[in-house]
Formats: sequence, structure tokens, C-alpha cells
Amino acid sequence: MLRSSSKTILIIAAAVIIVVAAVYLIVGPLGNGTDRSGAPAGGGEAAVLAPYATGAMENFKQEVPAKAAPDLAFKDGDGKDVRLSDFRGKLVLLNLWATWCVPCREEMPALNRLEAAMGSDRFQVLALSVDKDGHDLAKAFLAEVKADHIALYNDPTSRASFAMKAFGLPTTVLLSPEGKEVGRLVGPAHWDGPEARALVEAALKAYPAR
Repeated sequence: MLRSSSKTILIIAAAVIIVVAAVYLIVGPLGNGTDRSGAPAGGGEAAVLAPYATGAMENFKQEVPAKAAPDLAFKDGDGKDVRLSDFRGKLVLLNLWATWCVPCREEMPALNRLEAAMGSDRFQVLALSVDKDGHDLAKAFLAEVKADHIALYNDPTSRASFAMKAFGLPTTVLLSPEGKEVGRLVGPAHWDGPEARALVEAALKAYPAR
């Protein structure tokens, strides 16, 4: 009788192992919430950019799922009204900066080189100065550092920082073509390095224009 019970237990244990192994092969490790393609179980959004948060991009944090960004209002280089929604249809790297912010000034040339290398109808570096009444200051600084690939945009109200919950400068937010925040990096970074380019390229694939 005891032997029969032992055999039954062994058979049940073996069956459980087989079922668990089958589930592992189909959906991956239990509890990771993703299928074998890296997409979350149930068809949600995956943290596809997380593997690119290395080196110069180690402080980049992906927003999963992506969230709608506020439709910021600001001025272009000619003083005309512009909204963030005007840039829909392309991946946007929104950099909030100010002329009084030393780290912002130091990273601007790198942002300019990134725009020069990767700027297109699919991707744009949007450097938004939040200097109060700082149009002329921002324009003079961009000219000083020869940021000839960066267009001048200014928010004289500085409301953009509060709307984007950017409590420190610089803050750089990656926006999808649909205008959703897919991630951000707080603080300065080497935006012209290979890690930054790899991150942008991965985002272009993950969030294609529609």
C-alpha cells in the first residue's frame, strides 16, 4: 500500500515538472510578465529600451507603459507660438535647459552633434530653453557654441519644467511620434556617444512613425 502511494506521488511530481517545463518554454520564466519575444504577457508594452540604458545612458529610465505628455506651448526662434503637438509624427528628444544651468551649457554641443548625425523627418532634438525672457540669451549662447543644428525654442514662462515634472535641469525626455513619454534622463549626458545613438536607433524601431 505504501509502495503504491509512493509511486503515485512520484508520478504526480513528474507530471508537475513536465507542465512547468512546458510553460517555461512557451512563456519564459514564471513571473517575468513577458513572452519569448520580450513583449509583456497579455500584449502590453515591453521595456524594450531598458537594455540600452548603459554607459552614458545609464540614467535613462523607460516609462512603461508610455504616458501622454502635456502639450507644451512655447516660442520658436522668430517668436511665433509653437506647441509640442506640432512635432507629432517623429521621435522627439526634448531637452529642457537654461543658460544659467552650467551642465546644460556643457552638454549642448553633444546634443547638437546628435542632431547633426541623426536628425531627420523621423527624429529631432528639440532643445527648449526655459529662461524667463531669455530668447536673446539662448540665441546668443547657441551661436557661441556653434550649435548650428539645434533650432531655437524658448518658454519664457518656464511652465514647461513644471508641466513635464522636470525638477532639475537638464532633463531630457524621449517622446514617441504619438506624443507619449517613453522615457527620460535627468542630468547631463554624452548625447553624441555610441550608447545614445544606439538608444535612439532602438527607439526608432520600437516607436515607428504612423
